[in-house]
Amino acid sequence: MTFPLAALDDIARLDLPQPDAQAAQAARARQASLTKPPGSLGRLEELAAFMAGWQRVARPRIARAQALVFAGNHGICAQGVNPFPQAVTALMVANFQAGGAAINQLCRVAGADLSVVALDLDRPTQDFTQSPAMSMAECLDAFNRGAAAVDLGADVLCLGEMGIGNSTISAALAHSICGGDAADWVGRGTGSDAGGLARKADVVARGVARHAGLSPLALLAALGGREQAAISGAVMAARMARIPVLLDGYICTAAVAPLHGARPDSLSHCLIGHRSAEPGHARLCAAMGKTPLLDLGMALGEGTGAALALSVLRGALACHDGMATFAEAGIG
Repeated sequence: MTFPLAALDDIARLDLPQPDAQAAQAARARQASLTKPPGSLGRLEELAAFMAGWQRVARPRIARAQALVFAGNHGICAQGVNPFPQAVTALMVANFQAGGAAINQLCRVAGADLSVVALDLDRPTQDFTQSPAMSMAECLDAFNRGAAAVDLGADVLCLGEMGIGNSTISAALAHSICGGDAADWVGRGTGSDAGGLARKADVVARGVARHAGLSPLALLAALGGREQAAISGAVMAARMARIPVLLDGYICTAAVAPLHGARPDSLSHCLIGHRSAEPGHARLCAAMGKTPLLDLGMALGEGTGAALALSVLRGALACHDGMATFAEAGIG
């Protein structure tokens, strides 16, 4: 049994499933036969072939979509990097559970079953400028909890998060994996002013410098949070089950940056739902070689961009499966 993992380093030894090249090519051939000019559906055609490869059928479908939102609290908030108290994390989790958040509405419209996983909200991680945010054992525990939350019968997985302070966590993870200056990766998050931005950049720079030289997976523990580790676990569990993943915005993309750093091929089943308004997100997507599906100026988190992208993905497969071919329509 692959999960739970006994150690994070086991990721390097996993025999990762690959997409079925023949199924993907069959999907491209079908696209070429549909009643439209070649390539006129643009990226929707690429999405159909992508899903065909992972489902190993020429005409893929989404019967079951799962959305997971992981929530955690962060010791770095002791550095004053967020204008809101950490109690807001638990209040938002309650709002998700009551159906009152944006993600609830978007999952309903997109046809995704939403689950919220709160990860020890009463026990924030440590301040990463003073010590590792988590021990490797704590990180592994959160990773395995994320993996265990995945519905292995789902056809697609949407991932989101909630955690006061986690835009700072994301900047630290992105900076540690991709380099550059700390200020390149820092954004306003939930409303930081100019002084708050400067404080966040300083905190990120100090934290990354303190933990320099660690492996990418060790950086997940040293700088990340429980929800970031859980997102990484869910992504790897989905990969082993051949389930395509829609990541949300900056927080989710940064959460899996250590996976990319350790093993870039581990994310080939992942799409990025939208380009976040957080300035570091476009830079991080480029470093990973991924282009987000949507760009709507959003920066809410919660998995909202992933849920919107699910509707686009459903549209791509509806066209792919339901359109007539030229022969069927008697054209040409």
